[in-house]
Amino acid sequence: MSFSKERPFLLVGAGKMGGAMLSGWVAEGIDTSALIVCDPNVSGQMSELLKQYGIRHVSVIPDDLRAGIVLVAVKPQMMDDVLPALKSAVTPDTLVLSIAAGTPVAKFESVFGAVPVCRCMPNTPAMVKRGITAVFPTASVSEESKKDVDRLLGAIGKVVWLDSENQIDLVTGVSGSGPAYVFYLAETLSEAGRQAGLPGDLADELAIATVYGAGELMRLSGEHPSVLRKNVTSPNGTTAAALEVLMGPGGLQPIMTEAVSEAVRRAEELAG
Repeated sequence: MSFSKERPFLLVGAGKMGGAMLSGWVAEGIDTSALIVCDPNVSGQMSELLKQYGIRHVSVIPDDLRAGIVLVAVKPQMMDDVLPALKSAVTPDTLVLSIAAGTPVAKFESVFGAVPVCRCMPNTPAMVKRGITAVFPTASVSEESKKDVDRLLGAIGKVVWLDSENQIDLVTGVSGSGPAYVFYLAETLSEAGRQAGLPGDLADELAIATVYGAGELMRLSGEHPSVLRKNVTSPNGTTAAALEVLMGPGGLQPIMTEAVSEAVRRAEELAG
């Protein structure tokens, strides 16, 4: 179902990801009078945002609250404490969304019963409306609710729908954790520039602008990354010399494959 002042949209957890999503929704003009944020420890910056837009903030769930949509944006380790406290706010037609890694649909159904649930895996570029969120819906999620999810998550980036729940852990390893891999790429590129002899601040500027620009080029061109790579690689040139290292037997692909596998393994471990 949709949300309203009578059946509000309840955001549980306004940390980095929950806060990023909330910022995106506010920027898109969401009805803030139908929003409630539940978090006992909001940051000073988030507190200012809530005050600025008149968003209701609570530390515990009010007894009389019946939510239209609930988004659970807390760490997986907190679920055993958080979900029982939400039980009074969730009715059979409440749409429950979760962005917690490693927390299966069955966990929510064991607390709330057979309510419609969507497991979602966003990523931190949501903070600048360049995120991508993968969503797995249970069979009880209606087409109307899917449209609500598309509108909500589309405000912070792209939305893709998954066919099976086990794909969530795979997505976590690629796009959920992926921004950290890209940040580390920029970090290592900058450090390589330093070691080659560039001043530190210049190396940082070059690395960050290169990663940002290449990403924007991929987004706008619509070409596959492999095509773009080949387009900028002249035979026997400087880029080709560097790629011989990065694409060698001990290069980036086997390292990235192992890294993603480890992230997936950890997500599965969190799920128990």
